[in-house]
Amino acid sequence: MTRARRGQGSCVKSAHDTTVTAAPTSTYRLQLRPGFNLADAAALLDHLGRMGVGAVYLSPLLTAAPGSQHGYDVVDPTRVSSALGGDTAREALAAKAHDLGVGVVVDIVPNHMSVADPAANPWWWDVLKHGRDAVHARCFDIDFDAGPLLIPVLADDGDGGRAALDALTVADDCLAYHDKRYPIAPGTFAPGDTPDQVHERQHYRLVSWRRGDAELTYRRFFDVSELAAVRVEEPGVFDAAHAEILRWADLGQLDGLRVDHVDGLTDPGGYLRRLTERFDGWVVVEKILAPGEDPPQSWPVDGTTGYDALREVCGVFVDPDGEPALTALAVEQGVDTDTDRVDTRARRQAATRLLRAEVGRIAALLPAQPPDTTPRPSAMAVRQREEAVAELLCSFDVYRSYLPEAEDAWTRAVHRAIDRRPDLAFDLEVIDRRVRADPGGEPARRIQQTSGMVTAMGTENTAFYRSTWFTAACEVGGDPSRIAVTPEEFHARAAHRQAAVPHTMTTLSTHDTKRSEDVRARLAAVSEAAGDFADAVRRWTARRPLPEPSLNLLGWQTLVGAWPISEQRLADHLLKAAREARLGTSWTDPDPDFEDHVRAWPAHVLGDPDLGAEVAAFVDTVRDAGWSNSLGQKVLQLLGPGVPDVYQGTELWDLSLVDPDNRRPVDWATRTALLERVERGWRPPVDDSGAAKLHLVRACLRLRRELRPTGYLPITATGPAARHALAFARTSSGGHRPDVVAVATRLPLALAAEGGWGDTGLPLPSGPGTWTDRLTGRSLAPVRADGYTVAPLADLLDHYPVAVLVRG
Repeated sequence: MTRARRGQGSCVKSAHDTTVTAAPTSTYRLQLRPGFNLADAAALLDHLGRMGVGAVYLSPLLTAAPGSQHGYDVVDPTRVSSALGGDTAREALAAKAHDLGVGVVVDIVPNHMSVADPAANPWWWDVLKHGRDAVHARCFDIDFDAGPLLIPVLADDGDGGRAALDALTVADDCLAYHDKRYPIAPGTFAPGDTPDQVHERQHYRLVSWRRGDAELTYRRFFDVSELAAVRVEEPGVFDAAHAEILRWADLGQLDGLRVDHVDGLTDPGGYLRRLTERFDGWVVVEKILAPGEDPPQSWPVDGTTGYDALREVCGVFVDPDGEPALTALAVEQGVDTDTDRVDTRARRQAATRLLRAEVGRIAALLPAQPPDTTPRPSAMAVRQREEAVAELLCSFDVYRSYLPEAEDAWTRAVHRAIDRRPDLAFDLEVIDRRVRADPGGEPARRIQQTSGMVTAMGTENTAFYRSTWFTAACEVGGDPSRIAVTPEEFHARAAHRQAAVPHTMTTLSTHDTKRSEDVRARLAAVSEAAGDFADAVRRWTARRPLPEPSLNLLGWQTLVGAWPISEQRLADHLLKAAREARLGTSWTDPDPDFEDHVRAWPAHVLGDPDLGAEVAAFVDTVRDAGWSNSLGQKVLQLLGPGVPDVYQGTELWDLSLVDPDNRRPVDWATRTALLERVERGWRPPVDDSGAAKLHLVRACLRLRRELRPTGYLPITATGPAARHALAFARTSSGGHRPDVVAVATRLPLALAAEGGWGDTGLPLPSGPGTWTDRLTGRSLAPVRADGYTVAPLADLLDHYPVAVLVRG
């Protein structure tokens, strides 16, 4: 999948250098926002360079909706956000980064724009004012033939929003609804007209917010009506949306791009080919892969943002022997453990309710079922056709297919839909024939891009908050039906990554993860104590239950995984989880009593001294194992194949939960102080400070920058505790033999219960030179007369549960 490159070495190039850049050795993600802008990011560059970071990786920079805290709600793609410091600050950051030998990678959002505040978005304002004759009419995916553009913003007291129209006024030559302004088309307002009369003459209609899911006339980002899809498949729209970004590249001020939500695009492959024809730097795409899935080979990119690696790295630390106890607890508590059934129900809910408008638009493009041959299909025929579309959208085992490439995914989905709903077989076969006959046609395009929406909303946003029997597996790219990854699978996937996509990104925490890498690491330790945890949850639930079973299990796992945690953070997380699960409450139909119970639960639990002491005592039994897992995850990610990303602040222990919790301000002063001590030779203990993790991250990132490791060789330990060691070797760029070895400890609680490492050893790649651990500074002496080194793990891992070995 990786395109050919002419240059090697650093990802940085000067404005006078036209050489194609190589991938960065690593990235460090910074979340920009008002309060932490481009100037603040630039001030951190020296710190990041000293850590060994290869490139600073910035969240979206283009002008976003007023007050945006993340930048994914772009309103003007032609300007750098003034709230972040504007283009002057961006140029200054790029110049300083390149002077320090650090690359610049930027997140871009081609799929959608924010239309929440029409006055803030000049493209959307133009469309509302002039309709299909607007200069920017082709920028958005709007069904103009369906009548006036529906804008679902009105309050609804059960009257369809009709009473809310009484709040409309005319002010400043605009229609005003509370604090929102909407344009008035030329010639549609005269003195004496009522706001309602003016409204009826516009190219749009303000309607109840509840109508968005079923009747919307423009394509959205998922079910978010405030985010309108952009038609970047149109060359002119692509040029307008990317001119500013590509200008930075032409100036030599941009080294890489992260493309947000590529599956939402009409033609991902075509878009990426157009992008990489204009941009020669490193390109990765946000793409969630099913276990074992690879991106289309035709995509001219370096890889994905690494959610697949997240599943593999976390899963190899999970104890599969803990699954029976966790499953039994869930069944006993009333939580459905049939993950396929839970997933199917959640996807159907997404397709038939939340994305009903999108399903209806697809169905209208398809022929009706005979014997209905009338010009207007009967209501029954229309309904059956929509059911067939919805069933097909729910039946993909990947997020989407990419016809005509990867046709197998499409075939599997059709067969699965027919197996589930044989009564819809004829309609599904009609859809199948139509799509195969014209894989580039509108029905094929819309089904494929909508299947990704159904999967994301049904699986990731809903089912993962229902299948909560082990929440560490309910993560982007995760699979709660397969909580553990064997060492053999881990090594096979890592070797495949090195062979197929050596410059893909790998990650453990992102702004999209539901819980941070360190929370998941502690939960992996819980899997080793599953029986004790299940008994504890039974006791705790009897005293302080949450009002819905799956939320109850999630609540106790969250409390243990993120302990210590404030009442407010826990309440915010649980309320979001409950609304996403859509069982006891939801975003669109909240249950006040249920939500009050959820909000009060953290205070009741944390305010109960005996219960709080029990939870703290249990956390004490898994805390050290969680730290061991955290360090193990990090060494495998940072030294394994791919370009590792470090999410802001996670070089220390970070027990963050789903956004916006994971976008909280970072304590940079503490990190800087600890880095200075490490630079002076301090080798910190593994303790609450998290300094040991910072020490590991710095050692690995600097090593990657120094040696640029390649290749992949699994190493198998020998001896009684061999299953607890996971290790691999890599070769420095241009070298001929492995000279870097990463070592991690697996299942540390079981290891301790079995008596420790004993005489377990790790054979190291043969050849001249002495192996030194970059973390402790100790050299390993050969233990055999022929110079062949077998590292005794009891000695190698006596200070840290991980090792970073380099041949001298």
